[in-house]
Amino acid sequence: MASLGAVTFLVHDYDEAIRFFVDALAFELFEDSPQGDGKRWVTVGPRGTSTRLLLARAVDDEQRAHVGNQGGGRVFLFLQTDDFASDHARMLAHGVRFREAPRHEPYGTVAVFDDLYGNGWDLIQPL
Repeated sequence: MASLGAVTFLVHDYDEAIRFFVDALAFELFEDSPQGDGKRWVTVGPRGTSTRLLLARAVDDEQRAHVGNQGGGRVFLFLQTDDFASDHARMLAHGVRFREAPRHEPYGTVAVFDDLYGNGWDLIQPL
């Protein structure tokens, strides 16, 4: 196996999720292709990487119940940066809610934030 191609990320609405990832997190929109019946193949990810999230619109009650709880209450994803202060400031300016102030740990600078649905993420600048 060479790499993990994408991780499914459940959303309520494609367009609101695209705006969050592109505007607040400065991700790139890699693909947005209609699939019929209102479905779309939408992938986003950090610029300059091969990492992708496949934004999948929840279509039934079971899927909708997991939007915002994909990590079961734990931090779900880890977003690494090489400029914590700048990225943190941009995210705050776009309304991203941080659960805590930035803290310095032996492994780097980190702060937990919520995405638009409440999933927990770490913004981290490793040492």
